[in-house]
Amino acid sequence: MAALAYLFAEERQPNWDFVLIPKVSSENRKYIPIAYLDKSFVISDKTFVAPNTSIFHFGVLTSQMHMAWMRYTCGRLKSDYSYSNTLVYNNYPFPIAPTEPQKKKVEEAAQAVLDTRAKYPGSSLADLYDPVTMPPDLVKAHQALDKAVDLCYRPQAFGSELARIEYLFGLYEQYTAPMFGGAGKKK
Repeated sequence: MAALAYLFAEERQPNWDFVLIPKVSSENRKYIPIAYLDKSFVISDKTFVAPNTSIFHFGVLTSQMHMAWMRYTCGRLKSDYSYSNTLVYNNYPFPIAPTEPQKKKVEEAAQAVLDTRAKYPGSSLADLYDPVTMPPDLVKAHQALDKAVDLCYRPQAFGSELARIEYLFGLYEQYTAPMFGGAGKKK
């Protein structure tokens, strides 16, 4: 009987800072509530963990670039987003080679998002990212982050989700073409 005690055991607690992504999130949200946490936080089996990540990674993952990709590639649980570590995260085309100043802008904007969230200690991430009640200063912080991330991909910000997704799928094709014998498109 002792062997059965470990049948469902799972060791997932990281020993470093990490990005935490919920497996399921409301389809009504513009941003799924992604967290950037240190090792003192205990994680749940209802989340994915991106280990060994920086605040830059958090910034990219919580931006509209990643949200557009997520909306087009994720599965659904009823009508809610069902995030996938293999389909969404592993296939997401991160910026090719952002410069140090671009990374710094993303890091600063991502920290501004975290600082704005901290102004609402009585609110959960679910509360903060409710589309009806999202605080205006958090919306503004995300808009600045979105622009900083956009500029890691190209010299001008994207004007729509369609423009973002077209660009991302083109970049994905460029990244994956060598695996299938193609040279990939030059942008």
